[in-house]
Amino acid sequence: MRAVVLREFGDELKVSEIDKPVAGPGQVLVRVAASGVNPLDTKIQAGKAAHAKTRLPAVLGLDLAGTVQAVGTGVAGFQPGDEVYGLTGGVGDLPGSLAEYTAVDARLLALKPKSLTMRQAAALPLAVITAWEGLVDRAAVKAGQQVLVHGGAGGVGSAAVQIARARGAQVYATGSPRSLEAIEALGATPIDYTSVPVEQYVRQHTGGEGFDIIVDTVGGATLDASFAAARTYTGHVVSALGWGTHSLAPLSFRAATYSGIFTLLPMLTGRGREHHGQILREVAALADAGALVPLLDPRRFTLDDVTEAHAAVAAGTTAGKIVLDVTDHA
Repeated sequence: MRAVVLREFGDELKVSEIDKPVAGPGQVLVRVAASGVNPLDTKIQAGKAAHAKTRLPAVLGLDLAGTVQAVGTGVAGFQPGDEVYGLTGGVGDLPGSLAEYTAVDARLLALKPKSLTMRQAAALPLAVITAWEGLVDRAAVKAGQQVLVHGGAGGVGSAAVQIARARGAQVYATGSPRSLEAIEALGATPIDYTSVPVEQYVRQHTGGEGFDIIVDTVGGATLDASFAAARTYTGHVVSALGWGTHSLAPLSFRAATYSGIFTLLPMLTGRGREHHGQILREVAALADAGALVPLLDPRRFTLDDVTEAHAAVAAGTTAGKIVLDVTDHA
């Protein structure tokens, strides 16, 4: 089969012919229709994502949507012909989704939302699992809360906006001027972080009290801004990029709390993979109810265009998630 194999970090991505896998115990063999491209994919390729622990040579690709071809022993809930999606590989020793076929742990999969195309479904897994772990698992978002999402037009950010709104929260989201229209279209109140200081938007939208939940998808100075915008006593900051050195004083002075998100942990350790599948089932229900739609970049790429697709993501100029057509062109 054809697959994108990385043999040395920093090498140019190329399509190779490798052996087609088989479904082992607990695994499902998936014919990959589409693979979402994430910033993490580009960092792994460049050798700048040690936390992903990708072992070379490796088939890259984190997200997939496709069709079940075969199931291994011990697998229940899937059968050949099922359309599925998931965050399934490209890290540790798990083969990725930039291949015509991949054998994946069935616990990481869920049935694809019926209302979405393969391309739309492939755009979701990493983003929605990260957003769900922060908002639902860590912060227990509920109706009536004020939620601030940093980077509201990005993959994780746009998912967080929609999940929070589906749970009845009042949502605000920061972005650059060019992304404010997209944020507003998602149903959030847009905030131009380039021109509106933290103190101003906290005062304007919360009367100076701060937000109940803040979702940081950017890290660095944005995480520091999150600490300064949390509600006194009850505020909760969740971040997927809390790896830097930060002063906790602004958060401590508000008696607020912080949680880190590391979405790759079940994939790297083997523990908690069932929860990823459960999140994706919950998200599929939201999507089929019309409460969650991925933002897709209109450009089309195939496996042979993987270098161009990665370059577009690395440049940070995409208008939504870039998705590669692997076998089908849904």
